Amino acid sequence: MPTPTLFTEMDTLQHDGDEMEWKESARWVKFEEKVEEGGERWSKPHVSTLTLHSLFELRTCIQTGSVLLDLEGYSLPQIVDDIVDRQVADGLIGPELREKVSFVLLRKHRHQHKKPIHLSLADMGKSNNSPTSDSASGLHHSTEDLRANPGLSLVSKYIYHVPLPPLSPFSVSLFLDHPASYPPPPPPPPQMKNKFMKKIPRDAEASNVLIGEVDFLDKPFVAFVRLAQATTLGGLTEVPVPTRFLFVLLGPHGKGKSYNEIGRAIATLMVDDLFSDVAYKARDRDDLIAGIDEFLDEVIVLPPGEWDPKIRIEPPKKVPSADMRKSVLNLNELGQVNGTGTAGGPGGGEDEEMPIPHELGEELQFTGRFCGGLWLDIKRKVPWILSDFSQGFHIQSISAVLFIYLGCITNAITFGGLLGDATDNYQGVMESFLGTALAGTVFCLLGGQPLIILSSTGPILIFEKLLYEFCKSNTIDYMELRLWIGLHSCLQCLILVATDASYIIKYITRFTEEGFSSLISFIFISDAIKKMVGSFKYYPINRVFKPDYVTTYRCECIAPDQAGAPDFSLYLSLSLSYNITGLDWSQLSKKECVKYGGALLGNACKYVPDLALISFILFFGTYSMTVSLKKFKTSRYFPTKPTRPDRGWVVMPFGKNPWWVYVASAVPALLVTILIFMDQQISAVIVNRKENKLKKGCGYHLDLFWVGILMAVCSFLGLPWYVAATVISIAHIDSLKMESESSAPGEQPQFLGVREQRLTGILVFVLTGVSIFLAPVLQYIPMPVLYGVFLYMGVASLAGIQFWERIKLYLMPAKHQPDFSFLRHVPLRRVHLFTLVQIICLAVLWTLKSTVAAIIFPVMILGLMVVRKMMDLMFSQHDLAWLDDILPEKDKKKEKDGKKKKDHKRTKAAEPESDEEPKSPLPPPVKIPMDTIDLPSAPDPSVTPPTQPPV
Repeated sequence: MPTPTLFTEMDTLQHDGDEMEWKESARWVKFEEKVEEGGERWSKPHVSTLTLHSLFELRTCIQTGSVLLDLEGYSLPQIVDDIVDRQVADGLIGPELREKVSFVLLRKHRHQHKKPIHLSLADMGKSNNSPTSDSASGLHHSTEDLRANPGLSLVSKYIYHVPLPPLSPFSVSLFLDHPASYPPPPPPPPQMKNKFMKKIPRDAEASNVLIGEVDFLDKPFVAFVRLAQATTLGGLTEVPVPTRFLFVLLGPHGKGKSYNEIGRAIATLMVDDLFSDVAYKARDRDDLIAGIDEFLDEVIVLPPGEWDPKIRIEPPKKVPSADMRKSVLNLNELGQVNGTGTAGGPGGGEDEEMPIPHELGEELQFTGRFCGGLWLDIKRKVPWILSDFSQGFHIQSISAVLFIYLGCITNAITFGGLLGDATDNYQGVMESFLGTALAGTVFCLLGGQPLIILSSTGPILIFEKLLYEFCKSNTIDYMELRLWIGLHSCLQCLILVATDASYIIKYITRFTEEGFSSLISFIFISDAIKKMVGSFKYYPINRVFKPDYVTTYRCECIAPDQAGAPDFSLYLSLSLSYNITGLDWSQLSKKECVKYGGALLGNACKYVPDLALISFILFFGTYSMTVSLKKFKTSRYFPTKPTRPDRGWVVMPFGKNPWWVYVASAVPALLVTILIFMDQQISAVIVNRKENKLKKGCGYHLDLFWVGILMAVCSFLGLPWYVAATVISIAHIDSLKMESESSAPGEQPQFLGVREQRLTGILVFVLTGVSIFLAPVLQYIPMPVLYGVFLYMGVASLAGIQFWERIKLYLMPAKHQPDFSFLRHVPLRRVHLFTLVQIICLAVLWTLKSTVAAIIFPVMILGLMVVRKMMDLMFSQHDLAWLDDILPEKDKKKEKDGKKKKDHKRTKAAEPESDEEPKSPLPPPVKIPMDTIDLPSAPDPSVTPPTQPPV
């Protein structure tokens, strides 16, 4: 059974003349919040910074004070009586102090809120207009009045202002004998709910810390109490949370600061996951002391004079898991590791663990059976079919659909236009929209990883352009040849699926992933910027236009013979080429005028509208707005014909090309298959990274199967070929990331995973198909807006790529470089060398993409894997583990080495040991006298706190 979350509140005793009351001074859910000076507001949540002396004094308090575990208590007066009785029985206080201590502990409690969340039991019998009511001031009455009516004290779980029937002594005794049979307390009225309660988990329990100075004690009064059952003790706690633990420290005047630090120490320990678990399961005092010692073993000390203790440390964005602390080695093992330097070498620092090994899971295990991997993918995905749709019904899906839809139509319009230019409109925007809708819907409905978004990509566009130019120059029918290439490529993809060829993905490490994804990102950024630069060339900014002289601006075309004395030979050639004698020169356009040899005359002939400027504003404004909206999420605030008329919707496979073309098309199809395989599977690896915390498994074989089938379908319909789009798929993942609701004050939202479902992808592609009918509306979307989205998707996909972070290190002095983990373990010159190799590979890929040699682009992507294999000769496996991933063969070798070491250790362990008793790594615990609890004074030099042996 998991340990409940503890809400801890610390109250300090306040003296106002003869009056005393307990005042809330701090609280903890995960981090500390203090009542600021003046008592009008809570401080910002911060990490508790404790003095080492206070922890040793707390240890002494637990050693010498009263410890009552599993106390049967149902009211504060009863608990106080039990505490005092134990102190008297143990001889810690005299019987004459019994009433004085009880009087102090039962004083009223004042909390930080202005209006009471609940009323103490003493107020339940009083009317709302009672002159003694403190409801307006937020004070809770003293619980000592409960002694006059023991019945009420026994039902202190009824903390809300509701009428209760009078209790007879018989009902009181009945409740004492059978407390579980008493009816449960009624729910709180809506007006008494507190906003702070939303910050506390539902199963939370409270621990109360009471710290105070009194004048009748000559030594500290200390008690630690754990109740057998969590009980709501009236107004003791700020919020209606049942109390499980109490810590009381009363002492003589003059040592208030020391007492306060001890109180903060126990409060901080109580919200620590490991110590709270110890507190719940402790059997005696020694278990609590062992829990404090374990906490002390992990305490980090900041040297005085090098750090200002007044600085409040911000809560970390990600709190380390308590499970990691549970697996900490003991001191002997830690010394052996540090001495040999196996974890990170000498001086490895606190980040000693090696990176997670490169392992893509069971999805890529070679089965050796026909279609074995495909069958396992299907079995893996079938149990999730219902949840793939049900989990899509969430408000987050709406924003994801709108964002990815905009990216998809941007891609479809842009690549459709480029395909139209490259293929003389055999494929264009219309085909791009239909193909995107068809392929995307089928893939998201039946694919293995529905979070992947299919789209046209730059490499495929390059191949289409080269294929069309080849067909045009060799009088081969482009559409028919393209159909056969698609059919051959489909067959080759199915062969790869049947033979579990996706196993090769295991050799695609971070090096290949980053090179490929960076290339695609740079293509997006480059295309967006290239389009904007093109608009500036066609529509240069007009600097000479003067609005006041608009009436004088004119431009007309005049005939060549009127433009001066033209060259006779030129005039004769134009007359022979065109019938220009009967032209009305004043009605010609600018292009026609220049074409026929005319001249433009007038001061408005060079005028162009400022379209480039407004396009840039739309382009950069869209990008900036998209970035701002993305950051706002984590901020602190708040039906038609084809494009070419002479082609139909079905491509016939025979009749237009020689028979040998049908066979020879298998060669270019092989290049397409390599391109499809690499593009699809690398994108899938990036999407399926462990960082994304996907829980429904992958489907590499199933994905490639449907991509191959869709290749054949799109080829028959004359539609573009589609494959996983890296940038849009990453954007899809980012839009569906789930974060924890920030419960504890100061706690940062934690990444929980991705909303894995099929609905968003299906809706995106259905909307893309419907967009064909919205062409009259979509034509009003300025293209610079779409280019801005293109730019954002390219830039956003670079975020989090280690390659990009390492490039920026070239421009940073060492003292300004971020504290990356790989910089702690790999020399900077080796990091720069690794980055340089990646830059050279990226430059080669970019050059190939931009030249005639782009046809071998798919093969060069495979070449990245060869380069990575050769890097094993340049870098050590230790460096590659931090900068990249170790190849599978190296993992096996490490496993064998690890087994050998384990066998060697077992052999040594089996050897007979000496008769000497093993020595404990820690000295025996030292008791610190209670008289030394005084922070301002120097510690007793004769007392030696527990220390760790030198390593």
